[in-house]
Amino acid sequence: MPKASDLKKGMVVEVNDEPYSVKDIEVRNPSSRGASTLYKIRFNHLKTKQKRDESLKGDDFLKEVDCERKLVQFSYQDGDEYTFMNLDDYEQYTINGSDIEDAKGYLTEGLEGIVAILLDGLLVAIELPAAVAMTITETAPGIKGATAAARTKPAQLATGLEVQVPEYIENGEVIKINTVTGKFMSRA
Repeated sequence: MPKASDLKKGMVVEVNDEPYSVKDIEVRNPSSRGASTLYKIRFNHLKTKQKRDESLKGDDFLKEVDCERKLVQFSYQDGDEYTFMNLDDYEQYTINGSDIEDAKGYLTEGLEGIVAILLDGLLVAIELPAAVAMTITETAPGIKGATAAARTKPAQLATGLEVQVPEYIENGEVIKINTVTGKFMSRA
């Protein structure tokens, strides 16, 4: 049973006997002495997709939901349905695009390292790898000599996602992006 202080994004826990996934965690440290740290957590219900906000103390216990985690590969998109395939037994799982809103910009065909969270055999959520490599489709021309400057420019990726990249990056380059922060990491 994890404590509130041990929760991470994507974990599945039980709140009022219902399965919820952790969507966002905000830590608040009160300024008065002796006050305990508060964790403001936004949950998403796994079946109804309703949002729920809870404020918990660091030593509050939550019950982890028994769900299955499988390593999958993104196969294809059909309308607003996204299909993933288990590489071990080639079983396919489909999820609605609104259920993975934050992850859609990082999904490229054949992307591996995705963890599928299954509840009663149904795909309810996915966890992206920590970093993904993507190709830049459109950005301003690179500036010669702009190596150490911390200035950035917007770049459009193949999926439509827009990120800030250093000025020396050119069109067509493959870059690594942190999927948690959505920021440029390096050239791939």
